[in-house]
Amino acid sequence: MDLRKLKTLIELVDESNVEELEMTEGDSKVRIVKSTSLQREQALAMQSHKNFSDQHHVIAPELTDAAIKFSEGNTIKSPMVGTFYRSSAPNLAAFVEIGSMVKKGDTLCIVEAMKLLNEITADNAGTVQEILVENGCPIEFGQPLFVIK
Repeated sequence: MDLRKLKTLIELVDESNVEELEMTEGDSKVRIVKSTSLQREQALAMQSHKNFSDQHHVIAPELTDAAIKFSEGNTIKSPMVGTFYRSSAPNLAAFVEIGSMVKKGDTLCIVEAMKLLNEITADNAGTVQEILVENGCPIEFGQPLFVIK
């Protein structure tokens, strides 16, 4: 397909209400999809994040007391992005407190992600040494939640 025809087709789709155009000419097949404003915003956000990380170097802070405690115990990290909850309902007691003895498989907290409640369980037996997140706070993938020793 001729490059000028392709450019003309792209401009026509861009200027019209058509969201998608597919055309076959001989052995050539072309599909043009108009991106939404959300897709463009996501692409711009990803590009600006990439530019920021390319231009800035992160310097690791010195080890704090909490970081040293991580190395002394088993750190339970979040397997997903979501909201951290210490109990299954606001009026119920927390699953664990500092000093609680847990067995492998015991529920430590709930992470709400996309309206689904996901139980986070202990992967080893031990005593809860630290609870590193406040109830109701947003958390990231891989963020330390508990230290069990």
